[in-house]
Amino acid sequence: MQRIRQVALAAIAVTVLGASPALAQQKLKWAHVYETSEPYHTESVWAAQEIKKRTNGKFDIEVFPASTLGKETDLNQGLTLGTVDMIISGPSFAARTYPRIGIAYYPFIFRDADHLIAYSKSPIFAEMVEEFRKKTGIQMTAYTYYGARHTTAQKPFKDCAGMKGLKIRVPDVPAYLAMPKACGANPTPIAFAEVYLALQNGTVDAQENPLTTIEAKKFYEVQKAIMLTGHIVDGLTTQIAPHVWNKLTADEKKIFTEVTREAAARATDKIKKREAELIEEFKKKGLEIVVVDKKSFSDAVLKNTTLESLGFTRADYDKIQAAK
Repeated sequence: MQRIRQVALAAIAVTVLGASPALAQQKLKWAHVYETSEPYHTESVWAAQEIKKRTNGKFDIEVFPASTLGKETDLNQGLTLGTVDMIISGPSFAARTYPRIGIAYYPFIFRDADHLIAYSKSPIFAEMVEEFRKKTGIQMTAYTYYGARHTTAQKPFKDCAGMKGLKIRVPDVPAYLAMPKACGANPTPIAFAEVYLALQNGTVDAQENPLTTIEAKKFYEVQKAIMLTGHIVDGLTTQIAPHVWNKLTADEKKIFTEVTREAAARATDKIKKREAELIEEFKKKGLEIVVVDKKSFSDAVLKNTTLESLGFTRADYDKIQAAK
């Protein structure tokens, strides 16, 4: 009987010891809607490996790209539902539950990529992150530059007045409609998948998107000029679900924050580099590249689409403008 008891205890010990590493390791799902070739994905994969390394293997993070786990709306909801653990997403989705953060889409609020990154490190953004976390439980840890949205058209223009009467495709969102409306253009919402054909057959004369999108969707084939309006400087936030964040130790929170910010900085550098290369590549393809009078556009927006009309405040705008 003694022998049987010893064997049984030994078996239990082996079972417990064998299970402990598996119990200690946590598998997390990190999801986004971008392609595997894009920096948002490659740097997320790097970050996942780096977090695993810096936590001695405690967190095993798998990155799911290209809407594998759902569309962007689904992924944002998934943080609260517990179906995903981490995401990269535009703050416009966060603005649906916390409208204040949507001010980042107000036209010309950011001068360029560096200004957006300065904002991401500013006290006002930290305040918004804290308020967003208190409201939703979701923690934003990093901000990645996505690209400046520029305007393409069949005919070049240099200022706001040059857009008068222009038939331009824009997403059906107030912040995106603000600039063309302020300049007297005729903004026409068209499904993204139909933009190329709409430009080709003349349903619209113009569209607006980051240079990387203009390249990917081959809009340069059916447009003659690119105006560097940079009217919306876009970014993506890295977000961690409350069911994960609330269980992390202080040291683990520091690691997740530092690593995701390092990954965001790496992706930002790659996007900025590609944008600069594309300007020259588009010139070689015969497109006219126009440096516009940005002040004429921004003045028109401030006059015709006030911050208050979109639910934002002058105080937040001024603090963001001052970010350096």
